[in-house]
Amino acid sequence: MTRPITAGVDGSAESLAALAWAGREAVRRGLALRVVQVWRYEEHQGLDAADRDTQGGWVRDAADEAARTLTERHPGLDVTTDVLEGDPVEALTAAAADAELLVLGSRGHGPVVGFLLGSVGQQVIADSVRPVVLVRAGGDASGEAVGREIVVGQHGDPEDSAAALGFAFETAAARGATVRAVRAWTLPPVFAYSPGSLRLLDEAGGLEPYEKKGLAEALEPWQQRFPDVPVVEHVEIGSAGQVLLSVAGRAQLMVVGRRAHRTAVGARIGSVAHGVLHHAECPVAVVPAPAAP
Repeated sequence: MTRPITAGVDGSAESLAALAWAGREAVRRGLALRVVQVWRYEEHQGLDAADRDTQGGWVRDAADEAARTLTERHPGLDVTTDVLEGDPVEALTAAAADAELLVLGSRGHGPVVGFLLGSVGQQVIADSVRPVVLVRAGGDASGEAVGREIVVGQHGDPEDSAAALGFAFETAAARGATVRAVRAWTLPPVFAYSPGSLRLLDEAGGLEPYEKKGLAEALEPWQQRFPDVPVVEHVEIGSAGQVLLSVAGRAQLMVVGRRAHRTAVGARIGSVAHGVLHHAECPVAVVPAPAAP
């Protein structure tokens, strides 16, 4: 089954930027685009208060207008529109499950249709089983300045970042872009050393060569699958969030993986993804790791 790219809209500048980004990406990948607008009925006191049908009509008109703007910009693009009433996290998470990827604005507004607020967006990212892309308003008019790269974070063993790397290479192939694969490392505490780890470090020639070897091994299957995608291997000492943000100016898209952490107050997306989402000016794709069997 071919999945569409899905964009959540709410009329804000951020969500319209997200819709424009989603439209361009759908054209590149040859996919359909689904526009989803989620709303909740807000009952107001007063003679001029709109009833449920009237409010729903406003929302449908706004969604249809957003879709019309996109089809005028991309005449061959297959665009459908869905207006959903209910809990925004549940609706958007369900929409993401049926999509190749879900695209959202980084902020929202408004008492009737403002669902793309920070806490809701973060919960959707934490719960989604599919990649979620967050787009800010403003910046480069096309959102993809010539020469900028697809920057992706890699950590651990090859399987730990396989989903994020796969998404980055697929996106770069569709855009004719370069992948900059970033692996950050820090000096381990003395007690973390063991005879086995010391032997591996010695064989690799030291800590930095060991990290470079780890990155090369993770990239190998993707370079074989996408031989035409140029790759820059970037290994740097520092925290992962700081190193990724230090190269964000090179990026037309930043890709990070995530394993959602469940707590008593809900799911958390991890410090690296959280930091990049809040501070990177470029669009950010958060790619979930496959569920453990």
